Amino acid sequence: MHDYPIDPRDEGRHAPEDDRFWNESYYFDFHRDDGSLGGYVRIGFYPALGVTWYWACVVGPGRPLVSLVEHGAPIPAAPSLDLEHGTLRATHVCEAPNQRFRVGLAAEARVHDDPADVYRGADGRAVPLEIDLVWQTDGPGGYRFRELTRYEIPCRVSGRLRVGDEVFDFAGHGQRDHSWGSRDWWTTRWCWNAGRLDDGTRFHSVAPRTLDGQDMPWAAGYVQPPGGGPLAPIDHSLAREELGAEGLPTSGRIEVGALQLDVSPRCFAPVLLVDPDGRVARFPRCLARYRAEDGREGVGWIEWNQPPPA
Repeated sequence: MHDYPIDPRDEGRHAPEDDRFWNESYYFDFHRDDGSLGGYVRIGFYPALGVTWYWACVVGPGRPLVSLVEHGAPIPAAPSLDLEHGTLRATHVCEAPNQRFRVGLAAEARVHDDPADVYRGADGRAVPLEIDLVWQTDGPGGYRFRELTRYEIPCRVSGRLRVGDEVFDFAGHGQRDHSWGSRDWWTTRWCWNAGRLDDGTRFHSVAPRTLDGQDMPWAAGYVQPPGGGPLAPIDHSLAREELGAEGLPTSGRIEVGALQLDVSPRCFAPVLLVDPDGRVARFPRCLARYRAEDGREGVGWIEWNQPPPA
């Protein structure tokens, strides 16, 4: 059983350290259990760079990517998590520490028929995007990393989405996380994932690598049994994937402790990450289907950070 609880005070913002790439971020993933619709929101503060990175998307099989990527928004005064910039209006409210978080968004997003167009700098078509969702903790609590200032919380997600003229009443699952510390996207590769199998099993892992692709001897993550029971931390994680055009994975396999899962990427929402010094990393994040060796299946989000080799 996981014995490293999340301090409720850590749901708020933290004082930045003197590091160029010190970052504080909140992720909010969501997906329907049948995989027909999903998305995520991320707000990330870079105090030394003087900007907020804000990402949001909605995806689904047979649907074009609807994506908002803003890397030049101002940083709101602490302790606020609210953001206003151009057409973007966003609120992120912790309604009950470790239990309930609400996200509200209204903005002009872009539609891309080919998700890889994001890498090519294509502008896409404008579309209004609105998100009003609540993340409710699914189970007794979340998972806090022992080595890093970071935690992950499996959630039930509900609310409403609007994409252009389409309105969706949403009910499903997802995960939210919060981290603060140095994050240089251009010096480490990794695979992060979180999902839910059809019997209710939840899972999460991070598998880091060096720039030349060597696995690091480090594991973080959990497996949660059906019914929202206690999260069991893992002592092993591994990820392998086959890459297609533009570096977008076409298939993969992850090991989350003893849980071994085949990965079928379905709906990509990639981001191009450009360092002020000119370094470039590709960040293919996607809604995926998972299949365990015993036949259980599920849905969740997975990402690969892809900086260039050393």
